[in-house]
Amino acid sequence: MTMNRRSCLTVFLLLALLLCETNGNRSFIIDYGGNQFLKDGAPFRYISGSMHYSRVPPAYWHDRLQKMYAAGLNAVQTYVPWNYHEDQPGVYDFQGDRDLPKFINTAQEVGLLVILRAGPYMCGEWEMGGFPAWLLRDANIKLRTSDTVYLSHVDKWLSVLLPKMKPLLYENGGPIITVQVENEYGSYSACDAAYMGHLKDKFRAYLGPNIVLFTTDGASDGFLKCGHTPGLYTTVDFGPGGDPMQHFKSQRDYEPKGPLVNSEFYTGWLDHWGGHHSTSSSSVVANSLDAMLKINASVNMYMFEGGTSFGFMNGANGGGNSYQPQPTSYDYDAPLNEAGDPTDKYFAIQKVISKYSSLPSVPVPPATHKSAYGKVQMTASSWLLDTNGLVVNGSDADYPLNMETLHQNYGFIVYTLMQPLPIPHSGSVNHTLTMSNVHDRALVYVDDVVQGIVSRMDIGDQKAVVQITLSHNSKGYLHIVVENQGRINYGSKIDDRKGILGGVTLDGATLKGWKCWCYPLKDLSPISFEKLSNSPVHTSTVFFQAQLPFFKAGQQANDTYLQLTGWTKGQVFINGHNLGRYWPVKGPQKTLYVPYTVFNTTDPASNEIIIFEIDKAPCSPPFDVCYVTFVDKPDIG
Repeated sequence: MTMNRRSCLTVFLLLALLLCETNGNRSFIIDYGGNQFLKDGAPFRYISGSMHYSRVPPAYWHDRLQKMYAAGLNAVQTYVPWNYHEDQPGVYDFQGDRDLPKFINTAQEVGLLVILRAGPYMCGEWEMGGFPAWLLRDANIKLRTSDTVYLSHVDKWLSVLLPKMKPLLYENGGPIITVQVENEYGSYSACDAAYMGHLKDKFRAYLGPNIVLFTTDGASDGFLKCGHTPGLYTTVDFGPGGDPMQHFKSQRDYEPKGPLVNSEFYTGWLDHWGGHHSTSSSSVVANSLDAMLKINASVNMYMFEGGTSFGFMNGANGGGNSYQPQPTSYDYDAPLNEAGDPTDKYFAIQKVISKYSSLPSVPVPPATHKSAYGKVQMTASSWLLDTNGLVVNGSDADYPLNMETLHQNYGFIVYTLMQPLPIPHSGSVNHTLTMSNVHDRALVYVDDVVQGIVSRMDIGDQKAVVQITLSHNSKGYLHIVVENQGRINYGSKIDDRKGILGGVTLDGATLKGWKCWCYPLKDLSPISFEKLSNSPVHTSTVFFQAQLPFFKAGQQANDTYLQLTGWTKGQVFINGHNLGRYWPVKGPQKTLYVPYTVFNTTDPASNEIIIFEIDKAPCSPPFDVCYVTFVDKPDIG
């Protein structure tokens, strides 16, 4: 009995010691004397890649993270988009696609550490840089400053987010080794040191004294002088090419000691509608990575997989007379493409990493299977201005109200003049309609005919002018449909309100008395579709519907791509999932990525696609070209 008790006691003590070692003694710190990180007391250098959980379906998180691990990475870096979790004030969502703790735990299960970019601002070519649009309901709010209204919202958000992250810190048994505060603040005009100090104190209060908190900025004094914050470790970001020590010299000006860190080593670059698809040489990227690893720098590759800006969540660059929205695809020419498949760049990077650390003995997961499901003919339609059930909010006003005033975040807003325009007694009369600050793209209807389209991409914040014609048989009803194409995510103009921000005039006379209707398009179930027949239908701002006849019950669905030849500009929904924007006539993106997760194979007959065409659909009797095609290869330029 005595021996058994002693044996039990010995086992208990060993288990207690093991528990202590696996949790209580876990540490991740900066060794300033050794110019390195220390993980559990041993020198450590991270080789990381960026993947945004908000841009990849949860069913693929493990697959993508496993591919990163197989490439030799030991960490994953991810942004936290505030607007992804708090779409409305005080309503928080961390379920399903938004289950951030699950993503972090999945990374740990795969064998990756986590670098968390917690905001509150992120950039990332994401709508408004991750800020919730409802912040702009206050006309006087000053974003990214010590403004008390702004900080009150930030503090509430951090009081929800950071306590969820604390159990996931490395010292507490989780995978999070470092946490970024704000992002590239040196690129923002405010340069408010008190604001950054406030954030630092909040992060410390919630996460404790041991977690490594850091900032990142462009590798020059012009960025770092306002981006550097005492008490937060300063890192830099830069792309391939040249001698990396020339860039790290800027970091050393602000952090004379400690590890060299490139927090955003660009493996590719972003795209804009109307531009070319950005690419970068695999060999140049690999050689630059090699040069940084050779000097023991810690590196995060931005992006390792870009993914997709589903829904309305793409951002934009610009300000003043410049506006450049980004497309739905965030492929980024990354080592894993938009669908998560390894590219030549992936294997070039893996080869470089193998020179500095042993690759894990796991196979690289293969590319996911893609299916060409073929042609789908549209069978029914409904005009936007006939679907009053889609209106979520509305108001009468003397002058057009912006989306934010009407508590609308995304989608479309329709302005209808309450009084008809003046109708001539005979013939027709031309008039000049002028709109101030159209954000971002407007279709001008007289009755049910489009008489002009204006785009902020073309004119910036200059006055938009449309020539309209009123005939003696017109009714004179004026409707202006405005699309929010994505809020600016970078620079000083991120307070990017949407709609018509100024007045509207006809031949110089101000038009007063408007109905302002909000169409966020979150729920399309109120649409009443009419079957296509031999009669003409609207081809602008119109919904087209069809059933998807691909599957039998229980059949495995595969990823695919939607080709929209003949269509102009709009939005695609499958089974209620907003896949994003299409604009093939503008490019560079011609197809939309469709993950298998949007299909319903349990009830195949319920699979439905809805196309919302804004400009002009290829749909007129006999409707033989009113179709879309599911293909097995992407075309993003």
